[in-house]
Amino acid sequence: MRHHLHTTVTTASLTSGTTSLKDWLTLTKPEITFLVTISALAGFIMASPGAIEGWTLLWALVGISMASAGGCALNHFLERDLDGHMKRTANRPIPSGRISSRAAMWFGIVLVGAGVGILCPLTNPLTGVLAAGTVLLYLFVYTPMKRLTPLNTLMGTIPGALPALGGWTAASGAFGMGGWVLFGVLLCWQMPHFYSLAWMYRKDYARAGYAMKTVTDTSGTSTANQMIVWTVGMILFSLAPVGLGLLGLWYGAAALVLGLWFMRRVLRFHGSRSSEDARRVLKVSVYYIPLLLAIIVLDRLLS
Repeated sequence: MRHHLHTTVTTASLTSGTTSLKDWLTLTKPEITFLVTISALAGFIMASPGAIEGWTLLWALVGISMASAGGCALNHFLERDLDGHMKRTANRPIPSGRISSRAAMWFGIVLVGAGVGILCPLTNPLTGVLAAGTVLLYLFVYTPMKRLTPLNTLMGTIPGALPALGGWTAASGAFGMGGWVLFGVLLCWQMPHFYSLAWMYRKDYARAGYAMKTVTDTSGTSTANQMIVWTVGMILFSLAPVGLGLLGLWYGAAALVLGLWFMRRVLRFHGSRSSEDARRVLKVSVYYIPLLLAIIVLDRLLS
């Protein structure tokens, strides 16, 4: 009996430890941090016409990903009360009580500080300032706007797209047209990405008091139309590196096919306005950025 009790307690402790680690990881929004990191990687690769500086790339990716992870943790902290009112987010670590709000706050602050602290000396100060500015925009402009105006989605695309520009500055030490083109791709991409998510969970957003376009646009007509417009913009920006001589025709053809695949899903949502087609747009959007990065890397390897 004693042995059985000891085994049960030990197993529970291990399970609790595993769950706790998962909760800390959840605070960093790993899906967003992953996309931020590979966006920065794309910017760095495009800004490196010759040999890639391996150590600079490593520290750039580490610093940008840490700053992003910290910003996400602080976003959890700021939105903890609202998260508790949404079915989709009620089980997040803070509203569920598994991590205290104070611990989450300091976790985020340390990550952001460490990320910027790595970027400034080990890449360049411009990239560090850009990372810090991205976090500030995300937390103190976009986050409060979510309860004030449907324009919050458009504002949120700016901090979401800046990491690609940060990858460019990490490699080159300055802003450049290629970096702004990638910024444009990420900015346009986020609109159909977030609109599809917001359409799927529009009742949840309404319950929490978020001023989302999908809450007021009950027919979905304006939402679907804007998704088409932004997807066209995304495709055009993705082809711009060919015209600028940064990437080759092979990349252009592959990027066009990828963009048309995305557009096909958006058009299907436009016709149905169903949550299922919105989910399909969301799924394609998650694949789009990693696949575009793979095309950029292949073009560099083949050139």
